[in-house]
Amino acid sequence: MRALVLLGGVALVAAAPAAPQSQLLPSDLDPALVLPPPPASDSAQARAELAELRAVEAARTPAMLAAAQSDSATKNASIFAGAIGPGFDLARLPETARLMNAVRIAEKDAADRAKAHFRRSRPWVGNPDLRHCGKDDDADWSSYPSGHTTMGFSMAAILARLVPDRAPEIMTRAAAYGQSRIVCEVHFRSDVTAGEVLGNAVAERLMAKPTFAAQFAAARVELAKAGLVGSGG
Repeated sequence: MRALVLLGGVALVAAAPAAPQSQLLPSDLDPALVLPPPPASDSAQARAELAELRAVEAARTPAMLAAAQSDSATKNASIFAGAIGPGFDLARLPETARLMNAVRIAEKDAADRAKAHFRRSRPWVGNPDLRHCGKDDDADWSSYPSGHTTMGFSMAAILARLVPDRAPEIMTRAAAYGQSRIVCEVHFRSDVTAGEVLGNAVAERLMAKPTFAAQFAAARVELAKAGLVGSGG
């Protein structure tokens, strides 16, 4: 009987679905070849970036902090609903949701590899007096690049191609999403800048992939039917 139970357990493990894989291979995008190293901890730039965080903390309002905390908790393309329009509801746009999920998988893989390569300490390391929004991962060395910003700009670059009439609003929202990481004092300025660069690189590499291009085309048809792609798009 015990053997049957063990065999059943093995069967359950074997049947577990595999983790989704990025459409980008590591050879498609090496963060070390796209991003410069972060500033050295004792450099003038690092000191200036810390001073910026302290200045932001002194100037931020409760409304600014609440908006940044909301962005911190939201890690999907719903952040662009205001930029695109009320019809941008991923629950009703399955092809677009599928496309954004593919972006999410690819950008997170790239950002995680970048963080592991550069291993920059978060702002709170050595500066425990910073009143940050809270740690959203357990790694104190995961500052560079900003994962939120990588996500924001990778999705924005794809959505701007899908809905070109709303591209300025979409890219402005991505920039605000990145800035929220400064307001929350969980990243330095160069972390956010690196996230923007890496996010755009992820989008460009994905657009060259046939599978992703087919998903993009399906999402574009879906958005057009939903009235979200204007006549100029």
